[in-house]
Amino acid sequence: QVQLVESGGGLVQAGGSLRLSCAASGSFFSIDVMGYYRQAPGKQRELVAAISGGGSPNYANSVKGRFTISRDSAKNTVYLQMNSLKPEDTAVYNCNARIKVLLGEPEYNYWGQGTQVTVSS
Repeated sequence: QVQLVESGGGLVQAGGSLRLSCAASGSFFSIDVMGYYRQAPGKQRELVAAISGGGSPNYANSVKGRFTISRDSAKNTVYLQMNSLKPEDTAVYNCNARIKVLLGEPEYNYWGQGTQVTVSS
């Protein structure tokens, strides 16, 4: 069974940094895009950053220049380094990955359990 296990998150003051990690475990053929979404109370879920299987990153405008996404394909892990955090970054962050379990089958979306990031002013 494929699982995405997240770590990191927590409480930090504005201007501080946090690092999120998300590791895929289980049996699968390949992983395509990996990324993070977030959802703040009363707001819709939004894409924060994603990285393709080839390593090309994509960022939401609100985090460009502050967040960096990377991946270690050998470890099936994606990382989100968050610097210069702002109170408006406060949200539950969810890891997402498009995974092909078996060759010849389509990719499916998998989600991590979510981790709370709280930035105090």
